[in-house]
Amino acid sequence: MKHRLKLLVTAAIGVCLVVLFGCTQADNTTVADSEQTAPGQPPDLNGIWQAVGSAHWDLEGHSASKGPVTNVLGALGGIPAGMSVVEGGAIPYQPWALAKRDENRADWNRLDPGVKCYIPGIPRSTYMPFPMQILQSDSKIFIAYEFGSNSRLIHMDRPGTEADLPSWMGYSLGRWEGDTLVVDVSDQMAETWFDSAGNFHGENLQVTERYTLMSSNHIRYEATIEDPDVFTRPWKITMPLYRRMEDNARILEFKCVEFAEDALYGHLRKGAENVEPATDYR
Repeated sequence: MKHRLKLLVTAAIGVCLVVLFGCTQADNTTVADSEQTAPGQPPDLNGIWQAVGSAHWDLEGHSASKGPVTNVLGALGGIPAGMSVVEGGAIPYQPWALAKRDENRADWNRLDPGVKCYIPGIPRSTYMPFPMQILQSDSKIFIAYEFGSNSRLIHMDRPGTEADLPSWMGYSLGRWEGDTLVVDVSDQMAETWFDSAGNFHGENLQVTERYTLMSSNHIRYEATIEDPDVFTRPWKITMPLYRRMEDNARILEFKCVEFAEDALYGHLRKGAENVEPATDYR
C-alpha cells in the first residue's frame, strides 16, 4: 500500500510539472530525439545532467591535499587534484580579497557554506558532485538540484525585471542567443562561495551563464563572474555537463546534514576527555 501511494505521489508531481511548465518529464534523450528538433526552435535541454571533475573543491588548478576523514561534500581522506576551469588559470582578485581568500582556505572545513549545508548559489550549484534536472518550456526553465533538494526558476518572459530581495539562488532572467541559453543571475546572497577553496564574492555579484548543447549528451557550460568590489576584472569558468545515461535516471533525495568533525571525531584526539563520540552532531 505504501509503495503504491509513493508511486501515485510521484506521478502526481510529474503531472504538476507538466501542467506548470508545459514540458514533458526529463527522460534520457537519444541522438535521434535531439536531431528531430524542429528548425528555428531552441535546443531541447530537458534531461538530467551532471558536471564531472573537481571544480566543487577548487575552481583553480590544485594538487591533492589532506582533508577531513569525510564531510558533506564527500572527501574521503583528502581532496583530489584537479585542473583549472578558470579562463587564464587564476581568479583575478584584488590584493585584499586574495588575502581574504587565503584566510578562508586555511579554515575551509569550518567556514565553507557548503559544509554548513547552505544553498550553494550560482554557479556553484551547477558543479556540486550531484546531478541536476532541467525542465524547459517557452516561458520558464526550471532546474532541480539533488544537493539539498534545491531548485531555481529561470524567467524567459520577464526582461528588465528585478528581484525584490536578495536570495540564495538569486534572480535569473533567460534568453536565447542562437542555440545558446543565456541567463543573467543577480541579487544573490553574499555568503555563498564558489568552491571549498575559499573563493568568494561580495553582495554585488553578477553571473552570466551560457548553456550550449554541443551534442545530444553534453552541454558546454560557461559562467562569467563580475564583482568590482572583489575582482580586478570579469572572469569566466568553462566546463562540460554530461547527460546521465543510466536507465531510469532521476534526481534522488539528498537532505544535507551539517558536518561537525569535532562532534564525530573529537573523542579520538590526543588528550580528549571523552571516550565516546557526541550524540548531537549538529
